[in-house]
Amino acid sequence: MHTVPDGVEVVASRDAARRLQRPPLLVVDAVTDFLDTHGVGRGPIAWQRIGDGQSNVTYLIERGGDRVVLRRGPRPPLPRSTHDMLREARIQRLLRGHGVPVPEIVAVCEDDAVLGVPFYLMAHVEGTVVTGTIPSHLSSLDQRGATSAAVVDTLVALHRIDVTEGELASLGSPDGYLQRQVARFSGLWEVNTSRSLPAVERIGDWLGRNLPASQAAAVVHGDYRMGNLMFAPQAPARVRAVLDWEMATLGDPLADLGYLTATYSEAGAPATPLELTPVTRAPGYLTRCQLAQRYQSHTELDLTALPWYQTLALWKAAIFCEAIYTRWRRGERPDDTDFGPSLETGVPRLLEAAAQYAGLIATPRA
Repeated sequence: MHTVPDGVEVVASRDAARRLQRPPLLVVDAVTDFLDTHGVGRGPIAWQRIGDGQSNVTYLIERGGDRVVLRRGPRPPLPRSTHDMLREARIQRLLRGHGVPVPEIVAVCEDDAVLGVPFYLMAHVEGTVVTGTIPSHLSSLDQRGATSAAVVDTLVALHRIDVTEGELASLGSPDGYLQRQVARFSGLWEVNTSRSLPAVERIGDWLGRNLPASQAAAVVHGDYRMGNLMFAPQAPARVRAVLDWEMATLGDPLADLGYLTATYSEAGAPATPLELTPVTRAPGYLTRCQLAQRYQSHTELDLTALPWYQTLALWKAAIFCEAIYTRWRRGERPDDTDFGPSLETGVPRLLEAAAQYAGLIATPRA
């Protein structure tokens, strides 16, 4: 009998997939049948993995003249609530109806039998994601500044959407959002770790004792950063799509601003594992302070408590990164030779940065 090596990402057939101990991420004949059902292209398919996401997985699928993007959760077993592709697709459909730049949802698969987990297809958007290299068409000093400004302006537009009525109102309860965030992530630490890092409890206690009053309710993206935005393939800088809505809900809009500014790369600032678009250290890009000032000028929200939200962002990031690190130590991420092991020191760096925003330790001088 022909066997397929374990740990492979893509296999040609369901039969090959059944011979694996660890399920593949993509099964070609199953995906082809699904495309047939929904009238997407004709003939054989070609695929290419997009990005280096640490949880959900995304593929560009080409078939004939059609191009779609398939997004699915990681291999089971994992709590479905943390990788809910059906909810993510629904959120994108709702937000697209409110003018938010998100890819059109082409089809949704609820049947676990196809790929082992639910997934969805969305239209392919031509554009550029800015991470480790400055795109040539956005490389002038003016366009660098315009790129940063577009990040803020897109967030402002998202937060202006009325969430008090219609289907968007069903996405969550903004009341008590900050309290729930602190309580939820405090409870996740013991589940996610196999080591002692006392800073987690210390920062969590500080967050709980210093909860700010929310000034508004909005759609909160939950992972809003430049690397989750797709820019037009030519100048001027324009956001064509906001990606990765897995953690979106209704809550305090300053949670997004806190996350954006705390994870944004800035010249002279210490690096953390969440510095995923390091190019903004270069001249021409707005600073963290300028991002916040631009947001405030468009929303008139009081940003006095912004350091609290920045602390929350990095503290939460430390906790979910610790989950990745623990899975790597247990051998549950056998293909991860870079990100997982880097979190041995990366998680403490996140906690140190969070403590600095909270004023629990001194901020080093540049």
